[in-house]
Amino acid sequence: MIRLVSIARAYAARTLGVMQFQQLQYFVAVAETRHFTRAADLVHVAQPSLSQQIKSLERELGAELFLRARGNITLTDAGEALLPLARRILADADTARHEVQELVHLRAGRIRLGATPSVCTGLLPEVLRAFHDRYPGIRLLIEEGGSHDLVRELARGALDLALVVLPLPTPSPALTTLEVLREDLVVVSSPDAPAPGGGRRTVRIAELEGERLVMFRHGYDLRELTVAACRSAGFEPEFAVEGGEMDAVLGFVRAGLGVAVVPRMVASRAGRGLRVTPLARPGLFRAIALAHRSDVAPPRAARELQRMLLER
Repeated sequence: MIRLVSIARAYAARTLGVMQFQQLQYFVAVAETRHFTRAADLVHVAQPSLSQQIKSLERELGAELFLRARGNITLTDAGEALLPLARRILADADTARHEVQELVHLRAGRIRLGATPSVCTGLLPEVLRAFHDRYPGIRLLIEEGGSHDLVRELARGALDLALVVLPLPTPSPALTTLEVLREDLVVVSSPDAPAPGGGRRTVRIAELEGERLVMFRHGYDLRELTVAACRSAGFEPEFAVEGGEMDAVLGFVRAGLGVAVVPRMVASRAGRGLRVTPLARPGLFRAIALAHRSDVAPPRAARELQRMLLER
């Protein structure tokens, strides 16, 4: 297996010509579809030509990449070793093309930005509006997801930047992070329901014991933070409903199903129909950071967006 990984890395390190680059595209297409005909359709090439190029790649590497048994296509150990490297090469080449397009005053190009749903709701709208007004030719491609998913997408080259919650679920030296925001969390409830904490100006986490919480889905940073705070206060939280994204959670709270712990920035932009109660000191906070791959500088447009986020 070690030899197969070495073969794949050696191949990835070489300067690729047009045909070799196409071979990697074809290989990734087959690996993702597990079907030669569907892969050929995906990359707009005839199926015999795709199969021929895969065989040529296998001869050059000296190892089979796929096991072909009665139409069932699976990756060999060599294929598993090559796949993440091939994806990285293709992603980097795509980034390079867009970097060149951006050289003339940022009039063209794109930014692939990942962010957690709460950050998309609270922080991003105003910043992205200011960026779009300044650089209307730059396409903004936004991917929402939990920090764990965004870190994975960054690592494989599918994103230029990501706004994630610190600490990262799986810290990695392959990623560079820079804190851009630290915000406190608040309790939101329906104005028609009794106020948490007896209606006082602030509420302690311990006073949420007995309250029915509207809770985010598993893997959501706010879920993990809230549950950990409740357990530190000596009780297990009780859920009225769980499994939603930010908009759903706020809607359930407005309907009176329970209370929720959300970022202050989200609560302030949520509009009418919510009572907002700060948490008593020391409260709960979360840190938001910009993350990007350490081995590749973000494209020029992404660096400009990063600057605007830091200066906001």
